[in-house]
Amino acid sequence: MGLSFELERKTEAIHVETSGNPDLDALDTIELTDSGKFAWLISVTAAIGGFLFGYDTGIISAVLVYLGTDLGKTLNAGEKELVTSITSGGALIGAIFAGLTADRYGRKIAIYLGCTLFIVGAILQAAAYSLAQMTVGRLIVGFGVGSAAMIVPLYIAEVAPAKYRGRMIGLDNMSITGGQLVSYGIGAGFAPVSHGWRGMVALGAVPAIILICLLPLCPESPRQLIYHNKPEEAARVIQRIFPHGTPEQVRQKVQHVSLHVQQAKDLYQGHGTFWIIKQLYIPGNIHALIAACGLMAISQLGGFNSLMYYDSTLFALIGFNNPVAVGTIIAATNFVFTWVNLMLVDRVGRRRILLATMWGMALFLALAAVTFHWIPINHDLTLKSNVVGWPAYVVLVCMIVYVAFYSTGMGNTAWLSSEFFPMEVRAYGAMMLTCTCWGSNVIVASTFLTQMENTTPSGAFGFYAAVCFFGWIAVYFCYPEVKGMTLEDIREVFNHGFGIKRAAELQKAAKQKRKMELDLS
Repeated sequence: MGLSFELERKTEAIHVETSGNPDLDALDTIELTDSGKFAWLISVTAAIGGFLFGYDTGIISAVLVYLGTDLGKTLNAGEKELVTSITSGGALIGAIFAGLTADRYGRKIAIYLGCTLFIVGAILQAAAYSLAQMTVGRLIVGFGVGSAAMIVPLYIAEVAPAKYRGRMIGLDNMSITGGQLVSYGIGAGFAPVSHGWRGMVALGAVPAIILICLLPLCPESPRQLIYHNKPEEAARVIQRIFPHGTPEQVRQKVQHVSLHVQQAKDLYQGHGTFWIIKQLYIPGNIHALIAACGLMAISQLGGFNSLMYYDSTLFALIGFNNPVAVGTIIAATNFVFTWVNLMLVDRVGRRRILLATMWGMALFLALAAVTFHWIPINHDLTLKSNVVGWPAYVVLVCMIVYVAFYSTGMGNTAWLSSEFFPMEVRAYGAMMLTCTCWGSNVIVASTFLTQMENTTPSGAFGFYAAVCFFGWIAVYFCYPEVKGMTLEDIREVFNHGFGIKRAAELQKAAKQKRKMELDLS
């Protein structure tokens, strides 16, 4: 049977959309077959985009320590916050642009653009001799990072088999933490070099160049190919993702995705961009948006990125003589426990991991807040004594354990939430998710040092602990478990509010179905 087929009309598509419909489930049996290496190779390649995000997040921590007077003067706290936060502001704009164009031009174009902008920004930073030029370079890097950070998880989600989707998106987060770890190593290596910070930022262009060279080997996502009326090409990609699927199963998968794509097209045919964005706020989608963006906001406002951007400054503040080397311990912890999440997320589930880790984040941030009481810090964030006492080591331990909980839990899981959005608003939902990330990032990066000065370190870390604690409660009531579900089936969960109970029912039904199939085989 040929791969071309007539798409069902809108009413028929909506009818078969209902979860549990046997005709629709029968079109997706290829998900039960073993997938090959192709999807993993695509995910690893695309995840280099995450490395860009991580490298920039980590390297600015070292750059702030070693800038000295190379920009014409010694930067004060406000200027450091500007240099740090302007990238987050640029990323917010880059994410919006990528979201508005992702469906029209496909996922790969935005990744190419992000890499190009990152290269230009890295060159401008490395050649900067003024605060203005450094700020412009950081802004352009932000445009690129925002575009890549928004598109890469979305692209991976659309090419990944359902049973491996959490781990494959997790590769992006592994790359983010890997980029942070590498940046700390490079920062420590360039520390004794005169004007070494220029080499630190210049090397950020290397992974962008590598991704540009490798991206032509990756296909467009099958869902985007079908969206652009290329079902035969989509079928070839699906066959490579599921090499053990039969031609009939491939045809059925194309039909399954096409039904949802056609429904999405029919939904917003004749409507403009802003009308489509408004669909994020209709019943069903609004709950997905709140759950996804809420968790992302907590992940940023809970203090982690303050640590990534300013940990070298923080550890210098509490008395460590080699703060970049101490910061490397934090980056290494982040990398190792992101790998732990990668191994657990599709087995244990997103919701269970969050509930098991977020309380620990709140606890150890609170312990750090209390410990800061015994560290003699002046209002202008200088030490009254240069002796590193036991409180400094307690703060370090608290930060290590906090990062371990963060990386095992919502550090990765927050980015998985792009899977919550149905096809017709997925790009815009991912855009809102990424905008939430960078908007929250701007707040944290532009206020951390000022908050430390005005509320004391104890007040700042106490605030972050409260965010994590109340976030933990919010997850219990608002974040459903969707492990193992196809992207097309997840929408059924949010047709029942936040869908906590409905998701549990679907998980139970799917488990029983798999058990019956094993018994029959």
